[in-house]
Amino acid sequence: MSVRTIRTPSYRLHKPTGRAVVTLCGRDFYLGEYGTRESRAEYDRIIGEWLANGRTLPGSGSGNGADVTNSEMLLAFLAWAETYYVKNGRMTNEVFHVRYAIKPIRELYGDKLARDFGPLQLKTVRQAIIETGICRSEVNRRVRIIVRGYKWAVAEGMIPPSVHHGLQAVPGLRRGRCDVREAEPVRPIPDAFVDAIEPYASRHIWAMVQLQRLTGMRPGEVCIMRTIDVDRSGRIWVYTPESHKTEHHGRERRVYLGPVAQGILRPWLRPELTAYLFQPKEAEAERRAGQRRNRKSPVQPSQQDRRRRRPRKGPGEKYNTDSYRQAIQYAIEKANAEARRKAQAAGLEHGEPIPAWHPNQLRHNAATRLRKEFGLDVARAVLGHSSPVVTEVYAELDGAKAAEAMERVG
Repeated sequence: MSVRTIRTPSYRLHKPTGRAVVTLCGRDFYLGEYGTRESRAEYDRIIGEWLANGRTLPGSGSGNGADVTNSEMLLAFLAWAETYYVKNGRMTNEVFHVRYAIKPIRELYGDKLARDFGPLQLKTVRQAIIETGICRSEVNRRVRIIVRGYKWAVAEGMIPPSVHHGLQAVPGLRRGRCDVREAEPVRPIPDAFVDAIEPYASRHIWAMVQLQRLTGMRPGEVCIMRTIDVDRSGRIWVYTPESHKTEHHGRERRVYLGPVAQGILRPWLRPELTAYLFQPKEAEAERRAGQRRNRKSPVQPSQQDRRRRRPRKGPGEKYNTDSYRQAIQYAIEKANAEARRKAQAAGLEHGEPIPAWHPNQLRHNAATRLRKEFGLDVARAVLGHSSPVVTEVYAELDGAKAAEAMERVG
């Protein structure tokens, strides 16, 4: 998801009235008769004020929020979020969370003044979020985003500080104290269900699964592995991801690769140091080559090249967390379909199918094993978890423990 450029709104004709109009943050400003010098000058004035105010509504910086509706304020907050929550030139998932959070406010109170949005209105919005059926922790997260949006508006001078203070008085939903469902905890997946997909996954996906299960890497970390990021100078290799989840907190992430993990990774190291090790386009090429080898009937001349001249989207240079998860799900579906086919051919009842599981559960597999064999401190070090209070004290000790553990585990 690339960063969206906020374009300058255009000078337009409002056909029903014949007037010129410009739309800023969801609000229409009429400029006078379309095509006249006066309407063009008015357009230039309003756009100039809008740009000077950081692409927020003209007059919104007065501090009293007299003319700012909830929709206008929240659209300005979203525009800011799309430029702030950016990592490696791309918007992060936090932008999606902002969009989901502000939607019910725009539907319920969009045309109301932002300065009048208080605790009662926030509770009404929260109830609307609850009725969508999401879990308690997600409800609380969306409410926190909403409060953050009004805090941002206070800092921008769009609404008075009392609005944010009032919203802070609304407590979060507590476990066991509200009639909202709880999220199912993420649990390790039994190894038998992991091993069952090996014949149905590409060798790229299977290598990623094995590495994750051994090292406890996050799905995003295994997707972006490159040769240049793997230090092979010692007995234990150290992988330092080019980007990771907690880097904005100033934390360093190291993944220790023992002998078994090294054996899995070695065939994937590339001469081009900055190339990603696991490439979807390469996996797709191998899949197609396998289909051609296994084909029993000759290809008809008219069908020799059925590829689209301009495919909408081809396989990329690397997997992302979504495509990695989808590849695993596809392998699970193929494994279950094959098991059903064999059971039907043998006249037997198909046993328990492989349940759906996702890559992050492999991280829990590693955490469970490491905690059981080496204790909580080692598991925390290997997985990259850290307490803000003890991170600096235990940094070197954690590294030594993690390297020792991974040498023994693999």
